[in-house]
Amino acid sequence: MQKVLAELERRREAAKLGGGQVRIDAQHAKGRLTARERLDILLDPGSFEELDMYVEHNCVDFGMAEQTFPGDGVVTGSGTINGRLVYVFSQDFTVFGGSLSERHAQKICKVMDTAMKVGAPVIGLNDSGGARIQEGVASLGGYAEVFQRNVLASGVIPQISLIMGPCAGGAVYSPAMTDFIFMVKDSSYMFVTGPDVVKTVTNEVVTQEELGGAVTHTSKSGVADVAMEDDVDALLRTRTFFDFLPLSNRQPAPFRPTEDEPERLEPSLDTLIPDSANKPYDMHELIRKVADEGEFFELQPNHAGNIIIGFARVEGYTVGIVANQPMVLAGVLDINSSKKAARFVRFCDAFNIPIITFVDVPGFLPGTAQEHNGIIKHGAKLLFAYAEATVPKITVITRKAYGGAYDVMASKHLRGDLNYAWPTAEIAVMGAKGAVEIIFRKDIGDPEKIADRTREYEARFANPFVAASKGFIDEVIMPHSTRRRIAIGLRKLRTKSLENPWKKHDNIPL
Repeated sequence: MQKVLAELERRREAAKLGGGQVRIDAQHAKGRLTARERLDILLDPGSFEELDMYVEHNCVDFGMAEQTFPGDGVVTGSGTINGRLVYVFSQDFTVFGGSLSERHAQKICKVMDTAMKVGAPVIGLNDSGGARIQEGVASLGGYAEVFQRNVLASGVIPQISLIMGPCAGGAVYSPAMTDFIFMVKDSSYMFVTGPDVVKTVTNEVVTQEELGGAVTHTSKSGVADVAMEDDVDALLRTRTFFDFLPLSNRQPAPFRPTEDEPERLEPSLDTLIPDSANKPYDMHELIRKVADEGEFFELQPNHAGNIIIGFARVEGYTVGIVANQPMVLAGVLDINSSKKAARFVRFCDAFNIPIITFVDVPGFLPGTAQEHNGIIKHGAKLLFAYAEATVPKITVITRKAYGGAYDVMASKHLRGDLNYAWPTAEIAVMGAKGAVEIIFRKDIGDPEKIADRTREYEARFANPFVAASKGFIDEVIMPHSTRRRIAIGLRKLRTKSLENPWKKHDNIPL
C-alpha cells in the first residue's frame, strides 16, 4: 500500500511541476505567476479540487510521443470565491507554451459542461501561444468545441476571461464570446494575427503592445473591459467583481448586508447640476452617492467614456448602472458608447440584474464618420437592448434628454418601470437654440427676436413637466432623494413579472 501511495504522490508532484522548474523560473522572470499560483490567489484557500491532473496529449507526430507532461498545459477544476462555487481552467505556459491540444480542449470542455449542469460560473485564465501546431486540425477542432460551449453557456452562466499572457489566433474567439475580459498591463495581449504577419501582409510595423495589449483593447477597441496592473491585481479584483454576479440565470445575485441607510439623503446632489446648460459635471459623483457605501465596479472606464457602465449595490442587492457622462463629448451617444452599453444591458437582463439608468444626453453624435460607420444600426443596438429587457428598470433624467436619445435611454416608452426626472431635466426634441432656428427660420436675421423665441421655447420645454403631464415621467424628484427613491422602487419591483412573446431568439441589429 505504501508503494502505491508513494507512486500517487510522485505523479501528483510531477503534474504540479508542469513544464519543469526552469520554465517556471522563466515565467516568474516575466513578472507572471504560474497557472497554479494564479488559482491559489483567485480561489478561497484550500477550496480548489482539480480534475484531469494526469491527462496527457495523444499526438505521435513530430516526435511528440516522447514529450508528454501530465495535465497537458491546462489546470482545470472547481473551487469557491468567498464561499460560492466556480469552475476554472488555468492555462500553463510552462507546458508547450500553453498551446491548445485536443486533450487540453477536452479538459476545458469538461469543466464547462459540468458548470452548465450545476449552474455555476466559469473563469478562464488564458496564457497560451495558440493552437498546438503539431496536432494540426485536431487542435483547431478542440477550439471549435470550446467555442460551441461558450455559445451554449452564454446567458446561462456568467463567463469571465482573464488574459494573463499571450492569446493569439483562434484562441481570441473564446474570450471574445465570454461576458467579461480582464487583461494585465504590459504582460498580456490579444490579436488575430501577430506583428510579424501584419508586417508581411500590410507592411505595418507594430509592437505586440500597440497591436493588442491591455491598454489598446481597453481604450481603443473595447474588446477588453479592464486593464489590471499585474497578475495579483487582476486576480484579487476578479474576486471582488465575482461577488456582484449570480451563479447562473436561475439564481439571484448575492446579497451583501450593508449599514448604509437606504433612506439616506444626499443634499450635495441638489447642487450637482451647474447653472449653465453647457457646463459639464461628473456623473460618477451621482453614481457613488446612490450606491451602497459608494462602491462602484466600473467596466470599460477607458473606452467610450461618454457612457458609464458597471455594477453597484442598493440595499445590499446588485444593480447594473448605465449613465451618460457629460464630462466626455457632453454625454452624447455615438457608435462606441451604444455598443458598450447595449452589451451590458443585455448581460444584466440575461441574469436578472435590475438596471438603473442616469440620463443626461444631448442626442446622437452627428457627422459623416458616424453615419458611414453605421451609427443607425449601432444606436439601434442600445434601443433594442433596453426594449427587450424585462428586468426592473429605473431611469433618472438629471438634465438633457433630447431627441431619439431620450427614447433610447430606458424611456417609459421602452417599458421603463419607474421614470424619474430632476427639476433640472430638459426633455425635448432638441436644444432650444436649434429648435428656434428651425421653427422660426424667417427670423434668423433678427437676433433680438431669436433671443425672445429661445427664452419662450426654454420656458415651455426646458423642464420635465410637459413629459410629466403626459405620464412619460412618473415623478419629478428632488436630487437629494435619488437614493431613497431608487431603493424604494427596487424594493417594489423585486416581484416584477414580465415576459416577451415566445421566439426562438431575437434578431438584434448586429
